[in-house]
Amino acid sequence: MAANAPIHLPLDEPGLRALFTKPYGAPSPSAEQWRALYAADVQFSDPTQSRQGLEAYIAAQEGLLRRCDDVFLEPGAVAITGDQAFVEWTMGLKIKGLEFVYPGVSRLRLDGDGRIADHRDYFDFMGPTFAPVPLVGPFLRWLYGRFVA
Repeated sequence: MAANAPIHLPLDEPGLRALFTKPYGAPSPSAEQWRALYAADVQFSDPTQSRQGLEAYIAAQEGLLRRCDDVFLEPGAVAITGDQAFVEWTMGLKIKGLEFVYPGVSRLRLDGDGRIADHRDYFDFMGPTFAPVPLVGPFLRWLYGRFVA
């Protein structure tokens, strides 16, 4: 979400696309922008963490941004049915000269005010993170192969 781009409630497809868009080099959303779109008691989880409450969610986002040199987010397909929304996305993280790219999807549940009350991200953290690492990458490919063979 561009730093100055207003997104209005209730969230619709253009609003969700804007929320899930951040080119490399663009400013990240401010805490005020997060507060405008997320419920105070939001529940957030992804493959690396679970957080309860808006301030914990904002801290998680700010922590990710601090750990990375830059972050990229681009939406794909968006579907909204009632109070549920799904957003397909690609996220890129630049860290110490390396780029890690994660395709994923977010499942969002909206509250009665149209704010995001539950946000769950689904993506493969291990593959894109460790595949380029010598010894670890080949081991992970072997391990994954054992489960699908």
